[in-house]
Amino acid sequence: MSEIDPAAEDRGERARKLFAGPIAFLKSAPALQHLPAPSVPEIAFAGRSNVGKSSLLNALTNRNGLARTSVTPGRTQELNYFNVGNPLVFRLVDMPGYGFAKAPKDVVKKWRFLVNDYLRGRQVLKRTLVLIDSRHGFKDVDREVLEMLDTAAVSYRVVLTKADKIKASELAAVHAATEAEARKHPAAHPEVIVTSSEKGMGIAELRTAVLEAVES
Repeated sequence: MSEIDPAAEDRGERARKLFAGPIAFLKSAPALQHLPAPSVPEIAFAGRSNVGKSSLLNALTNRNGLARTSVTPGRTQELNYFNVGNPLVFRLVDMPGYGFAKAPKDVVKKWRFLVNDYLRGRQVLKRTLVLIDSRHGFKDVDREVLEMLDTAAVSYRVVLTKADKIKASELAAVHAATEAEARKHPAAHPEVIVTSSEKGMGIAELRTAVLEAVES
C-alpha cells in the first residue's frame, strides 16, 4: 500500500478552499491589447465548441453561472478572464472554442491569430488544459491544437469531459488511448484527468492539478 504524499494532500485541501472562496469574472479580451496586466499566473482552458468547457469551469469553481454556456457553439470569440482568490492568487482564462463547422472563415482565422498570439507571448501562462470529449476522443482539429501548443512550447494537460456519458469499459479504453497519444507530444503532461461536470467526477483532482501548475 503506497503512502499518501503529505504535500499532495495539503495541496488538495488548499485547492478546495481556494475554489470555494472568491472567484469573479474580470473581463473579455477580443484582442491582445485588451489583456489584463500579466501580474499573476494564468491557467487557460481550450476545447472544441461543444466539449463542455463552460460546464466544467462552472463545476470547477462550484458556481452555476460563472461561465456562460452558449446555445450557438463557437459564438464566444474572446478570451474570458476570471480572478481566483482575494487577494488575487491566479486567473482562469476561458479560450474561445474551436472546431465549429458553421463559423465563417474570417472568424476561424481571427480565432487562430488571437489564440496563437496569446499562447506564444503570454509569460504568465502556466498551463493550458485541453478538453476532449470522452465520447469522441481526439479529432484532427484537437491534434492541430496540440501541435500549436507543442510549437509554442506551452505546457498543457489533456482533460477528458462528459465521462458519465459512456460505459466504464469504453471510458477505460478512451482514457488509455488518450494518455498514449498525449505521451507522444513533448509539451503534454503524461497523465490525463477524467471528469464529469454532472457527476463531479475528477473535479477535486482537476482543482489540485490547477493549483499544482500555478505553484510550479
